[in-house]
Amino acid sequence: MSNNNDYVLITDSTCDLPKEIYDKQNIAVLNLHYEIDGQEYADNHGLSYAEFYKKMRSGLMTKTSQITPDAFISEFEKYIKKGKNILYIGFSSGLSGTFNSARIACDSLSQKYPDAKIRIVDSLCASLGEGLLVYKASQLYQQGKSLDEVADWTEENKLHLCHMFTVDDLMFLHKGGRVSRTSAIAGTILGIKPGLHVDNEGHLIPLAKVRGRKQSLNWLVENMEKRVGNWENDTFAICHGDCIDDAEYVAKIVKDKFGIKNVIINHTGPVVGSHSGPGTLALFFLGDYR
Repeated sequence: MSNNNDYVLITDSTCDLPKEIYDKQNIAVLNLHYEIDGQEYADNHGLSYAEFYKKMRSGLMTKTSQITPDAFISEFEKYIKKGKNILYIGFSSGLSGTFNSARIACDSLSQKYPDAKIRIVDSLCASLGEGLLVYKASQLYQQGKSLDEVADWTEENKLHLCHMFTVDDLMFLHKGGRVSRTSAIAGTILGIKPGLHVDNEGHLIPLAKVRGRKQSLNWLVENMEKRVGNWENDTFAICHGDCIDDAEYVAKIVKDKFGIKNVIINHTGPVVGSHSGPGTLALFFLGDYR
């Protein structure tokens, strides 16, 4: 590793990357928090994924909270005091106030430590979309690329990180204010599964109404075909709301169709899963446009 690595790569738990990748790639992680059944937990800590989704399926309500400026200051300062610079790649500002908290922390620390370099990147991504972007950035970090080189690459490519996803139960999107109650009930009766994506402003946007679960899973791959262009995807990612069989079904189609060998599959973590619900299935890859 070259001596360009005088900085630490930091992200947040909404990346939904498997823990072994954080450990292996040397990525520091700050946790958002969630509350369920009156108990508060750090994202991806406390409850297992199975327990969390079982509670959701039983009808228990969840609440989520963003990372505070103070939490960012505490984490960033820990590294600055060791002489490290900071590159933070964060959860979409279109979905959470977390990135704004990082901006406040950055402004505060820049005054206190004028010699420290802190760069923060609004990924405009969510879940393993954010995770795949951070994974790519961490590969550049491992190759010894400088802080600015990695930050610049991330800024230049983040809007090529495509998010295609579908949900199994429209009522969770209704609770999160994404669809009306009437649409949710009508869609449920008719077996309608929405196809959604994350747009260039980092917002969750419905794209299509697909009838039936299998068709909605195929829809994800069809949209990858439309968007992927000439992008070299050596790795793609899938996250799921406790529906591993569906994740493996989509992974096999993508591998067969595009010849991509590597896939990162993980659960959608509790903070993102609180809004998307059990049965969510999302596919992430690099493409021409979102």
